[in-house]
Amino acid sequence: MIRTIRSREVYRNPWMSVREDDIRRPDGSRDRYGVVDKPDFALVIPRQEGRVRLVEQYRYPVGGRYWEFPQGSWPREHPGGGTALELARAELREETGLRAARMTLLGRVHVAYGYASQGCDVFLAEELTEGEPEPEPSEADMRRRWADPGEWRELVRSGRVTDAASLAAHTLLLLHDERRREGGG
Repeated sequence: MIRTIRSREVYRNPWMSVREDDIRRPDGSRDRYGVVDKPDFALVIPRQEGRVRLVEQYRYPVGGRYWEFPQGSWPREHPGGGTALELARAELREETGLRAARMTLLGRVHVAYGYASQGCDVFLAEELTEGEPEPEPSEADMRRRWADPGEWRELVRSGRVTDAASLAAHTLLLLHDERRREGGG
């Protein structure tokens, strides 16, 4: 097992921090590891009548607009955090305007565990009711659409969905549906 010898924060802003850890590997050798710490987030797959609801926004770090499932973390100023389910419901409402009568936890993924500590809880939202989106200022340019399975596959093939969390979440959805078909709940 790798042991941390020393850890120091080298950068911080309101959304993330970066630390450098001096480590000792099991063979006794020493090394340095850089870790990005960001709060965990929730991702929601809204599904109704076989279609999924996607959102599209400009993602500054990669310089483009991409489709993804609604997702986000609590704002830093959110009092006392909240549960992953509460966060998923809030993100669904803010980004799509949808409310779900049924939310199912599909699983948890780590998007980039080679360098980041952040995890993501993935939920399936069903029995949906339409409402007005309540976007944050940074989401003002967000677009929304429904996609059937064929449209989803085409968005992925064409490079319009490249978000690792959305792609992993869709795999969890497929496994969930497979388990249901096999009578496993």
